[in-house]
Amino acid sequence: MNLSFRRLIALLVFTLSTSCALAAEPIRVGSKIDTEGALLGNVIQLVLEANGIKTVNRLQLGTTKVVRGALLAGGIDIYPEYTGNGAFFFADGSNPAWKNAGAGYQLVKKLDADKNHVVWLTPSPANNTWLIAIRQEIAQANKLKTMADLGHWISQGGKIKLAASAEFIERPDALPAFEGAYGFKLKQDQLLTLAGGDTAATIKAAAEQTSGVNAAMVYGTDGAVAALGLVTLDDVKSVQPVYAPAPVIRSDALAREPRIAALLQPVFNSLDSVTLQKLNAGIAIEGRDAHKVAADYLRSKGFIK
Repeated sequence: MNLSFRRLIALLVFTLSTSCALAAEPIRVGSKIDTEGALLGNVIQLVLEANGIKTVNRLQLGTTKVVRGALLAGGIDIYPEYTGNGAFFFADGSNPAWKNAGAGYQLVKKLDADKNHVVWLTPSPANNTWLIAIRQEIAQANKLKTMADLGHWISQGGKIKLAASAEFIERPDALPAFEGAYGFKLKQDQLLTLAGGDTAATIKAAAEQTSGVNAAMVYGTDGAVAALGLVTLDDVKSVQPVYAPAPVIRSDALAREPRIAALLQPVFNSLDSVTLQKLNAGIAIEGRDAHKVAADYLRSKGFIK
């Protein structure tokens, strides 16, 4: 065997061993700390594991900033994100594309691929946008059905105390955007700031009137709102972008496991707003474990055995 042939064999062995090592590297699955983050993170991990893709559990890692930072820094490989957050990630809040489900998805998909080598997979048809809910008896007594009604009521002296996350209170595209559009401004003593972004906590605070709270930051797919005596107010001016849930994955991880896109596509296609409300209620109201709720749903639809 001549020297050049031995070198060729050595190169092939090295290449094959490197490829096998890369393929064997597990996919690190993350999620946000809230109820739906836990649900969708478990959905992703269960589907991958059921199809022979090894994973590492990084679920309920933290807030949007923490989980997004982990993805970009290479600390995790995949997590469920929302298309409307592209307006925040890329400081592009004035772009009307974010108010349209299809346009917003295509825009964030291109921006993240070009700048960060992050791939947005097929989104859910749901819209988990930020909203505000108020106690039912207050809504009925003051005929509050929309955010415009709320703004007028507050400006006329209506007493409100809102439970919300720091992210919702501070982000320009969240509470400040609602205040600007609907003509009200909440003072510090009208806010109860709760750690993380879990609306189960904000809804509970309003339901139990913790520290005088009578309103809560909620999401469009929350299942606990009506069950706990709250009414969600319509965002009639479409202040908020469309927040369609979608798996986002690092391009290097997708290159290692290209099946992930096809495996998750039918799963996320099945998760419309009504379905997510029911699944989220199973966690927030019934107290069921997010892993169990996700597994039961996936089995009922035939996505896993």
